[in-house]
Amino acid sequence: MFRTLLARLRGELTIKQLVKRGLVIGKNHTIQKRVIIDDSHPWLIEIGDNVRIASYVHILAHDGSTKNHLNGYTKIGRVKIGNNCFIASGVVVLPGVTIGDNSIIGAGSVVTHDIPENVLAFGAPAKPVCTIDEYNRKLDKLFDESPKFDESYTLRGKISKKKKQEQKDALKDGVGFVE
Repeated sequence: MFRTLLARLRGELTIKQLVKRGLVIGKNHTIQKRVIIDDSHPWLIEIGDNVRIASYVHILAHDGSTKNHLNGYTKIGRVKIGNNCFIASGVVVLPGVTIGDNSIIGAGSVVTHDIPENVLAFGAPAKPVCTIDEYNRKLDKLFDESPKFDESYTLRGKISKKKKQEQKDALKDGVGFVE
């Protein structure tokens, strides 16, 4: 109820309201705060099962920049995000694109063309940089070589001032992982 009220105050529609307008969204999705899904053409957007969408993502099925040039016509296009995808923070997905199953779109990317399945893609415009298998091998190696922190090193675990400093010190030369 709080999210619905907050969305109303911001002039945004909730996922439930977007679904009533035609958005298709699969099971087991995670959509973080401040994601904008085109509320003027949600019926053109399909999001698969097990999709995670990080904060500040924009998914657009229309492009109003064409209006002045084309006598009032706005470009529109379907958007499909496949199953088991992760869309990182700050991504913009433009009309007329498909993101294939099991793909990851890196933070800050702009998806202007179709992205195949099973790839990591990023950039502006987003382009595939490696397969998910290659990415997972790199990730496994990085995980083995990096510091790891349990839940007590998070806000939900009520991280102490001492642990904040420990974490900062351990991460001074790179990245780590937290539960």
